[in-house]
Amino acid sequence: MKKAFKIIGKVLLGLLILLAVFLIVMTIYNQIMLKKNKDLYDTPLGQLVEVDGHNMSIYTEGEGEHTIVFMSGWDTPSPILDFKPLYNRLSDKYRIVVIEKFGYGFSDVVDGERDFDTILRQDREALEKAGIEAPYVLCPHSLSGLEATLWTQKYPEEVEAVVGLDMAFANFSALPDYKESTSQKIAININRFARVTGVLRLTDADYSGTLSEQEKKILTEIVCHKTTNDNIVSENNHVRAVCDEINSKPMPTIPTLQYLSNTDSDDEIKACKEYTEKSVNGKVFQLDCEHYVHDFEYERISKDMKEFIDSLNG
Repeated sequence: MKKAFKIIGKVLLGLLILLAVFLIVMTIYNQIMLKKNKDLYDTPLGQLVEVDGHNMSIYTEGEGEHTIVFMSGWDTPSPILDFKPLYNRLSDKYRIVVIEKFGYGFSDVVDGERDFDTILRQDREALEKAGIEAPYVLCPHSLSGLEATLWTQKYPEEVEAVVGLDMAFANFSALPDYKESTSQKIAININRFARVTGVLRLTDADYSGTLSEQEKKILTEIVCHKTTNDNIVSENNHVRAVCDEINSKPMPTIPTLQYLSNTDSDDEIKACKEYTEKSVNGKVFQLDCEHYVHDFEYERISKDMKEFIDSLNG
């Protein structure tokens, strides 16, 4: 028995040594690739505007009577490339805009807390400096749903509709606890470890499978450069405060189109329906796909959005 334990111990030690060597090699390789491919994550696909003394990335495409503003989910490294499958199918009729908040995509990582009032102020200023005028059809994914709701409450004249891509709702009471949970903190540390060691290079971040080879290279470098940075982590610290702020005011009543994923709990679905029922023209669709609904059901969603946005005219 002792001999068997010794053999098992040696095997485990050997595996740990191999893992340590692998991580060291990956970390060195990752640093080499980040330096080699610096232009890929430093050369914006859109334009940069100065906000609070830092560069914020704004991407625009197409023209039309309506302006759709895409707002990324939490820790989506490259919003411009993430939303591309959907906005490519909308820019033939509308002006589409992708905001990359500080810490995301080609925007700078900045100092300071990332409370939602600050994020909203900076996003509005970036749009103004880019010459993109309201009103907007806000199209938030995931946690950006809180910003979109706050935007609608504080500046209703700037928002003509909201299209939620499995967006977060302030009336989902478990959201703040989840964002502050131990499991979330563990996930953050795992993501950071995977970024620093370069393990993220082994994953495919192109969920839609529609990006070109060059776009995939850009996405990989942004993922390995920006994932779970301090700006992104800081947003979690302010979810409870913004939920309290939103819930202290009436829910928005503007037209809304909402998409849910197959990962939503009953309470999340209930929160979405409560939000939608307040709308003058609210619709909810449950999709049989994961949380990044726009990367899986972009054909369906783009078709629905065209019908929905065109209905706003009359």
